[in-house]
Amino acid sequence: MNTMMTEFETDFHAHFTRDPNACVALGVQARLDQLPDPGLGTSEALVVEARALLERGVELAQNATDFDTKLDLDLAQLMLQHEIHERTYTFNGRTMLQQMPTAGNDIGNGIFLMFINDPRPAEERLGDITARIGAIPDYLDALLGRLEKPLARWVSMDLQKTVGLRQLFTNIHTWATELGWDGVSRLAAACSAADQALTRYEERLRALETTNQLHVGDEVARDIVRLRGIDLSLEELHGIARAFLRKNAETLDGLHGKLCERHGIASKISVEKLQKELNKRFRVELPNDELEDVLERYQEERRRILGFIAERDLFPVFEDQDMVILRTPGFLTPSIPAGAMVSPPPFREGTRKSLVYLTLSDELRDEHTNLSIPGMMIHEGIPGHHLQLATASLHSSTIRRHVEAMDQAEGWTTMLEDYMLDVGYMGEL
Repeated sequence: MNTMMTEFETDFHAHFTRDPNACVALGVQARLDQLPDPGLGTSEALVVEARALLERGVELAQNATDFDTKLDLDLAQLMLQHEIHERTYTFNGRTMLQQMPTAGNDIGNGIFLMFINDPRPAEERLGDITARIGAIPDYLDALLGRLEKPLARWVSMDLQKTVGLRQLFTNIHTWATELGWDGVSRLAAACSAADQALTRYEERLRALETTNQLHVGDEVARDIVRLRGIDLSLEELHGIARAFLRKNAETLDGLHGKLCERHGIASKISVEKLQKELNKRFRVELPNDELEDVLERYQEERRRILGFIAERDLFPVFEDQDMVILRTPGFLTPSIPAGAMVSPPPFREGTRKSLVYLTLSDELRDEHTNLSIPGMMIHEGIPGHHLQLATASLHSSTIRRHVEAMDQAEGWTTMLEDYMLDVGYMGEL
């Protein structure tokens, strides 16, 4: 059983590192000089492999006796079932991949992480990044060959993301030039060819017939939820949402009067206008009138929270971890409305480092106030996603380090926003 389980774990790990971007995100030293293959043939081959692995996992689970092995196999089966379902279910008579252009994510995600969060020498990273940029023209042709009447909203998002890729390429070229890297001319040529290919891709993508129909149907919707490891029915989830909104409305009604009295605001003001007024009063001062100055306010809050936790010994915070707070890169802003966190690569040795993205703009200034920043740092940083997922990345189980359970993780972080208030943090606000 142990030998069979070890072989299964090895093959499971190999399966989920076939994608070059997965290798970057997981911290696996393989395929770093490649872009993902967007072709439907590759997706179909992965489904065949996943089904074979799933069959082996089910057989192993029948003979498993200890708790940890059973749990690993349960999680492995869930991940494989989810992948198979995501690659094969249809709506509008087509799979999701046939209707979703993914150039922005497929090109940008791996390159940006190698640029900003990769401990390897700069020369190695630049070599892999240049190879990826050089592969963009062929990648885009293959992606267009996959698409059939894509969803209009997804087309719009991908077009916004591909526009943002140009700035990423410029930043990488500047970095290579400042380093005096001997491959900078090769990088420049690759960037130029990629820019032209992206322009052609954008023109062809805009010309495609699109649809606004995003209705997957009852059965598929239930499977999507179930395969995320959520045992509640859609009806139960709907009931929870209604109860939450009702309770939240009651809470807002109760707070409205107290806040108006505390801040000397006329009680006839609506909840929406009260929120705007509080955002105005608690706006972060920007000495240089630069939005990036907000990032220092987040760093300051991070230090305060860590000090508060250490004084009270609230959570075990291990030494070898770090968190980089940065402005959301342009190619990601369409999908990150205010903030998000990229967890540490679980298969990389050394410091567990997360990235916290913050989307900054004049329109989003009210998302980053002295009222909202503490909650954001608790949620995304410590004791939230960063501490939770950095700790999880240290687990000995190969299978568990592969599991992405953000649907579950959000419960932990949302609870912490209330918990930190309950133990006295930012009570003066």
